[in-house]
Amino acid sequence: MHEGRHRARPEGARRPRGQRSRRVRRHRRAGQGRARSLITSRDNERLKLVRKLRDRRWRDKLGLFVVEGEDLVEAAGIEPVELLVAGENVEPALLAEVSELAHPPRVIAVYRRGDLPRVTRAATLALWHVGDPGNVGTLLRAADAFGAGIALSEGCADPTGPKALRASAGSIFRVPVGGFDEPAGRRIALVARGGEPLGDVDLAGEVVFVLGAEREGLPDDVVARCDAAATIPLAGGAESLNVAMAGTVALYELAHRDR
Repeated sequence: MHEGRHRARPEGARRPRGQRSRRVRRHRRAGQGRARSLITSRDNERLKLVRKLRDRRWRDKLGLFVVEGEDLVEAAGIEPVELLVAGENVEPALLAEVSELAHPPRVIAVYRRGDLPRVTRAATLALWHVGDPGNVGTLLRAADAFGAGIALSEGCADPTGPKALRASAGSIFRVPVGGFDEPAGRRIALVARGGEPLGDVDLAGEVVFVLGAEREGLPDDVVARCDAAATIPLAGGAESLNVAMAGTVALYELAHRDR
């Protein structure tokens, strides 16, 4: 079995609320030296930064991203660049203004992309032009569950964008994310039809599952650069699985082989 493939917490498991609160309090104490006064102006530089980071161009330029809500801040496990807490260092109404959630959180934090994990793993999901942030976030969560990494091509949704972050449920802080061509290993293109049944494909050693956008799939030239093409057999009436489901099934198949 390859080290690192099965490090998942049981599905749905969370740290106890008291433990989560202790970590948030620790972050608050660490940030007290930066700002002791209550933010009362929407022109405050820290609030301006949060607003800027709604835009991917600013996230790319500054290498920063925003996390909303205590659960995600607790999942981070790393020190934030900024920590804004309603009623403690910022007026609640002002924090609500910069939130992108329907129900504004009590806590908003800013993190460095450079603090996210970068180690390689024995299994990777390589995504080609997967532009839906919900799918990217869900695949991050699947990779987290099965101890895999993620590799992204140009044209993929930003994994540190708000929708992907929510879909990943904090997995962005545990799953290494790299470029599409970075991970080593045997590349298996997952195609809707015409490939070898996934159950018959050799998955020994380091494996990279290559997945395309839901409508377009993988271009022929990308498939040609892979070592094999695999199809997930479907018994029902559906023509195909969406990219998030296909990636999850592939990782499950790999995990099942390792037992």
